[in-house]
Amino acid sequence: MVPSPDAVEVVTREQATALLTRRPGMKYAVESIRTFLLVFTVGAAALGGGPVAPLALGAVLMVMIYARAHHCCGHYNPAMTMVTLVRGRIGPRTAAEYCVVQLGAGLLAAAAVRGFVDPAHAGTVAAVTPPGHTPATVWVVEQLFTFALCCLVLNVATRRSPPDNSLYGLMIGFTVVAGAFAVGTISGGGFNPAVVLSTGAGTAAGFALLALAPGDT
Repeated sequence: MVPSPDAVEVVTREQATALLTRRPGMKYAVESIRTFLLVFTVGAAALGGGPVAPLALGAVLMVMIYARAHHCCGHYNPAMTMVTLVRGRIGPRTAAEYCVVQLGAGLLAAAAVRGFVDPAHAGTVAAVTPPGHTPATVWVVEQLFTFALCCLVLNVATRRSPPDNSLYGLMIGFTVVAGAFAVGTISGGGFNPAVVLSTGAGTAAGFALLALAPGDT
């Protein structure tokens, strides 16, 4: 039996935001689950996706962005959390909590990738920086595309009166795809501290990259 249109209750964005405000744990649960899916997809694609792996990264990010349409946040990236903080949409405490959730979910996802996708090396850690490139080169390209991503998010996703269109998720996804294709062989194409730290946890390269690129964190 198909319900009549009058019987379907439509939840507005404002109502959804109010619900998450009353239940603060829900937004962190949503953030952790979707960050886990993002980092897991990135790791699995990097290990077995071949030359088209950047498409998987852009696609899953785009889907996660559209999936959060009725949630007040949904960053999946500490750099995006910092952008939202600078814009004044969240406070410092909320930003810190989001970063902790993102990094925790990313570490779990990285462990899952090693256990399920590459069990032969489950006890090892992959290097973040591909061989043959200096830390300075990695820092420059990561900063360049993280800057591009942050500028895009500032203009299409965090404005008080965002553009009246539904293409922002597509634009963000394609920005990440473009960056990953362009500099993925140089830096790994992270553009996301949750991805960089999670996939390189415990390695000097991972922590050096984060230290060299404070703007990303």
